[in-house]
Amino acid sequence: MPHEPAKNHDVIVVGAGISGASTALDLARRGVDVLMVDRFCPAAMASGWTLAGVRQSGRHRAELPLARSAVEIWASMDEELEAETFYRRTGNLRCARNEAEAKIILDLVKEQEAAGLDIALLKGREVQKLAPAVSEKVIVASYCPSDGQADPVATTKAIAEAAKRAGAKTLFGERVLSLDRDASGAVIGLTTEKRRLAAGKVVLCAGVYGNELINPLDLNVPMEVQMVTMMNSTPTERIIEQVIGTANATGSGRQEPDGKFRCGGGHETWNGDIVVEDGMPRVRPSVKNLLWAMENFCDLVPAFRQARIERIWAGLIDQTPDALPVLDEPAGAPNLVIAFGFSGHGFCLGPVTGRILGALVSGEDPGYDLSPFRLSRFNSWSGGEAAPLSLHG
Repeated sequence: MPHEPAKNHDVIVVGAGISGASTALDLARRGVDVLMVDRFCPAAMASGWTLAGVRQSGRHRAELPLARSAVEIWASMDEELEAETFYRRTGNLRCARNEAEAKIILDLVKEQEAAGLDIALLKGREVQKLAPAVSEKVIVASYCPSDGQADPVATTKAIAEAAKRAGAKTLFGERVLSLDRDASGAVIGLTTEKRRLAAGKVVLCAGVYGNELINPLDLNVPMEVQMVTMMNSTPTERIIEQVIGTANATGSGRQEPDGKFRCGGGHETWNGDIVVEDGMPRVRPSVKNLLWAMENFCDLVPAFRQARIERIWAGLIDQTPDALPVLDEPAGAPNLVIAFGFSGHGFCLGPVTGRILGALVSGEDPGYDLSPFRLSRFNSWSGGEAAPLSLHG
């Protein structure tokens, strides 16, 4: 099929997850002619698959200022978006079941107290006093009361709708095939399966598909795509309020407002298999990962053994070597801004990520030190052991 003629936009945002939708919203509110493009629809992949924790605890020191700002934004998002995100500030418990895990928690609390975060160390029965459903195997836990949780699909769709009301245009159901450049190497738009689209700038929030589009530009974000098993139970009696996870972030879970457990864990390298059913992408977890994830969460919340499983899926994580995202205007590709590699914990950051990217596109100071998130930090990286996953949102 021949491509339609190019159409001009100030900015095209590729990806309608929470980062892309938040960027489109910020730009639209600035009066920018912005188009948001996605091969599926809002929240179709990582932003819809996530646990949807909204946390500051357990963050890398470089990421903590962004998370703290994001949590402030989350407090008034329902009013701002004129929609329900189901955000609740219920706290986060990160649990240790043995001495090795306890050391992780002790170090975490010490470091984050020093960074100014309100976080407490709970020992022994203090854990079960706060959260009676937590297993007595848990001997130590960190507790951050200002952390919380939200509905990932409702939130992302609400942001996308707010962006449309502010003037953003959308193009869903079309895969972006390539970024287009002029003779100087500057990005001037993109080509989808059906058309060419011209733009002053392109913002790439494409998650696990980001490298497909920047590799032809001689750019690459080193990352390994991990597959994490997730599940929902049927509605059950409410027994936990906090987001509850393991010290080493191998698994976590929470109860949604309707009483359903949403939990997951375990990870393995993605083999590339993905299916599209009813227009939506699906990744199927392995039996091994499923059994491990179930047992791991039961070890934290024994009552989960009585739950009935309603839905099972796998989420994909764009895991970078240092578990930090890339937020950058890469050298050698003028007019391009990239934001992916969130390593499984970009959901909370989404609202502030959108503001940062909006500022970069507009040539403004984003208000944060972005040096830890530059692509150039990987220039001397030649492979090796990557940072561990962090699965709390």
